[in-house]
Amino acid sequence: MNKYFRIPTFVITALFSIVLASCSDDDDNNGGGSADEININKNIATPGNAEVTRLEFPKTRGGKSIILKYYSGDTYGLNYCVEWDTEKKSQRWSCYMMVDHHHYNNDKQHTYTGNAGRYDPQTNPGKHPNEPQYPFDPQLKAEYRWSDDLFWRSGYDHGHICPSADRQYSKEANYQTFYMTNMQPQRNAFNAKLWAVMEQKVRNWTPKTIGDTLFVCKGGTIDNENQILTRIQGKMIVPKYFYMALLLKKNNEYSALAFWAEHINADHSNDNLRKYVITIDELELRTGIDFFCNLPDNIENSVESKVAYNYWGIK
Repeated sequence: MNKYFRIPTFVITALFSIVLASCSDDDDNNGGGSADEININKNIATPGNAEVTRLEFPKTRGGKSIILKYYSGDTYGLNYCVEWDTEKKSQRWSCYMMVDHHHYNNDKQHTYTGNAGRYDPQTNPGKHPNEPQYPFDPQLKAEYRWSDDLFWRSGYDHGHICPSADRQYSKEANYQTFYMTNMQPQRNAFNAKLWAVMEQKVRNWTPKTIGDTLFVCKGGTIDNENQILTRIQGKMIVPKYFYMALLLKKNNEYSALAFWAEHINADHSNDNLRKYVITIDELELRTGIDFFCNLPDNIENSVESKVAYNYWGIK
């Protein structure tokens, strides 16, 4: 949602018509907009950070937060990205694309399909046989993270944000999902139940029949004290809520929705998922994060204000 202006689109278009007439392309993202589509709140690419203009990215925070990028080799390209708060020593979100390779001439980049298996240093070591199952990200300075794995014996799972099952196209891509920077503390009754059901729904929606690309941004609430459940050893934030922001692209048309769930130590895996669905606009109000900011504003404002339940197959 464009946080900066609430002026109707036709007014903005009139005000900017002279400027746009001299531009060949106003969009700095891979959303395919045209020259008459305004995008006031988009991310601006900086040297070494061109990825932030991709459609899965929300508005980046800057300041004490940095963007971590995971590339799974030259064959597959960008795997996923994280916004890491160096002061809180916590991830704010992970974002990535979901694409079925049949739509890209069997190029498996960004698809969950494959049989790489779940990384485990004992049973599936791959290139990393001497590391723990949840290694520290080597590109993150030690001063920006906790010195120990505070998850162990805390009563909380290492909750993947970009799931292992979403990255099965190569062993390296799967291994990268086990970095601590992609983890949030989750109770097992939440992580293995409701959260897992939501993750499977995302895989079911991975464009195969209803679209061509699914843009995903997921995380837990770390910025509002009222949305923090507790802190492990008085240090590591345990979010009180978890969310998924989803944008589906099909033939240059878009639809979006969000999941919002309270982090409860109880099995809610049999709940109707509709009770957890909200608009992206509502998710932005709850989190303070501007999702899918790289869409042209007219498209962004339209898709974020409503949910097409029938289109998504949610009853």
